Amino acid sequence: MKYTGYPKFAQHIRGWALATTLGVVAGLAGAEPKHGIAMYGEPDLPAGFEHLPQVNPEAPKGGTIRFAESGSFDSLHPVIRKGSPPWQLRFMILESLMGRSYDEPFTLYGLLAETVETGPNREWVEFTLREEAAFSDGTPVTIEDVMWSYETLGTQGHPRYHGAWSKVETMEQTGPRSVRFTFNTEDFEMPLIMGLRPILKKAQWEGKDFEASGIDVLPIGSAPYVIGDFEPGRYLELTRNPDYWGKDLPFMKGQANFDTIRYEFFGDSDVIFEAFKAGEVSTHREDNAERWAEQYDFPAAQSGDVVLSEIPHKRPTGIKGYVMNTRRAVFEDWRVREAMIQAFNFEFINQTLNGGREPRIQSYFHNSVLGMAVDEPAQGRVADFLAPFADDIPPGAIEGYALPVSDGTERNRAGIARALDLMAEAGWTVQDGVMQNEAGEPFTFEIVLNQGSTQDRQIIDLYVAGLERIGVTPTVSAMDSAQYTERTTTFDFDMAPYWRSLSLSPGNEQRLYWGSDLGDETGSRNWMGVKSEAVDAMITEMLTSDTTEEFRAATKALDRLMTAGRYVIPIWYSDVSRIAHVKELHHPEHIPMYGDWLGFQPQVWWYEE
Repeated sequence: MKYTGYPKFAQHIRGWALATTLGVVAGLAGAEPKHGIAMYGEPDLPAGFEHLPQVNPEAPKGGTIRFAESGSFDSLHPVIRKGSPPWQLRFMILESLMGRSYDEPFTLYGLLAETVETGPNREWVEFTLREEAAFSDGTPVTIEDVMWSYETLGTQGHPRYHGAWSKVETMEQTGPRSVRFTFNTEDFEMPLIMGLRPILKKAQWEGKDFEASGIDVLPIGSAPYVIGDFEPGRYLELTRNPDYWGKDLPFMKGQANFDTIRYEFFGDSDVIFEAFKAGEVSTHREDNAERWAEQYDFPAAQSGDVVLSEIPHKRPTGIKGYVMNTRRAVFEDWRVREAMIQAFNFEFINQTLNGGREPRIQSYFHNSVLGMAVDEPAQGRVADFLAPFADDIPPGAIEGYALPVSDGTERNRAGIARALDLMAEAGWTVQDGVMQNEAGEPFTFEIVLNQGSTQDRQIIDLYVAGLERIGVTPTVSAMDSAQYTERTTTFDFDMAPYWRSLSLSPGNEQRLYWGSDLGDETGSRNWMGVKSEAVDAMITEMLTSDTTEEFRAATKALDRLMTAGRYVIPIWYSDVSRIAHVKELHHPEHIPMYGDWLGFQPQVWWYEE
């Protein structure tokens, strides 16, 4: 890694000389500074835009929003592997050079950076900091802070930052407020990825162990919110900084409207719902369609003091269900994994828990333009991409794969029969009521659960009853959130609840989710342990496609490979987010294509009596 600082003598250059020099360099590179960057084409918003389309620019400032979370936290350091910090901290107290517009598939606009420019083939990217950018303690954000943050996160931070850093050949300061990253691999998404890294204050961490977890050091960021009062296991408050440097920035207009964002921590989802009904929290996301339809008629909802909002979206379903760890011998064979899917009586479970109201996830990119009918044969460019790997990929990836559909009764006769056949093909048969191999060893595995998730426990209890019909009795281990995080982070499980949200602009994060390089790296999100040359090739095709058509074809091919791999037993999805909230909380009328994204409520909602 070449790390080059800006020469000291050049720091004194002013006026036309610097402008002329940098202008010549930019001209030779065939690039020019811009206010934003899109994965394909140009950003929708012009350089002089007044605000993002998904906000209310007239939203008042003030008030408090109170969320409920299950579990606890033991760390306030959100960018390292160790500890269990509140997941919101990474997005709420730290800023990046660029920020997303959620009304476009993948477009970034300047946040800490005032401009971005790239090479003709995106072989490098250069950012120029805003002169007014400042941390919450009032000190300026400098290029030194930026460069230190990138290198530190790439080497000592959470593994999610390591992949992109490995693709950086050089990082060099090119001006008083400019930094350039040159890449060692062809990857059209890299300029956008580099624009989204959180920026920390270098001076805060001097003499400290950056990788140490805990609550003693409160990270200093440049975002609108700072960590206020907190008590692990009970609550965390984020307080709006009245001196936030970017409050007049067009990108931030209509955002960060609450004075206080408070997170209350509870034992499980049932307690959370009761806490909301009792007025202890002011908003609640409901992921159970049956409860949304049947249990939201309590007095506050009837009187109008609580409002029920449904927020539509056009994003992929992602994958949600129960992942099988292929690092474990018990789930190495795709036939065994398919048997586990056959034994999962989705229609009966969905009817029992949701009144049958929710559709099933059919593939990873289902419900979007990036998905396709995976139960039909691959065609066109999708088939072309898969053809070289035909002898090594799971059955169904090319010819089509469909999830089983039961008759809805508890017995699930067809699914159980198919599961037994598959297990027999894999060398397992029922002997004296127990599934065993030829050596007489019983087939069993452990399902780990977070004890705070009532829904997962309900689903797994129904699933275990179905598995007993094929002579399989798994061990179900419910544990606190810290232990659950430790077990899943180190891949110390056979089966576990799994949820990966996917966007309309998938890219480098796909390697983190299911790339071979991270298949055995502790802390990666490749929980299933995928190691597939074909999967890696499709991700590479996605990252190097120069047209929307090629990109979508590569993504659809990846979708087929992951679905046919039978790594996850998928459950249901919703094409709306169901949010109950007190009437004083409001959201903009315009709903972006991403609908209810991660920061939707705390970032663009507001409080008004």
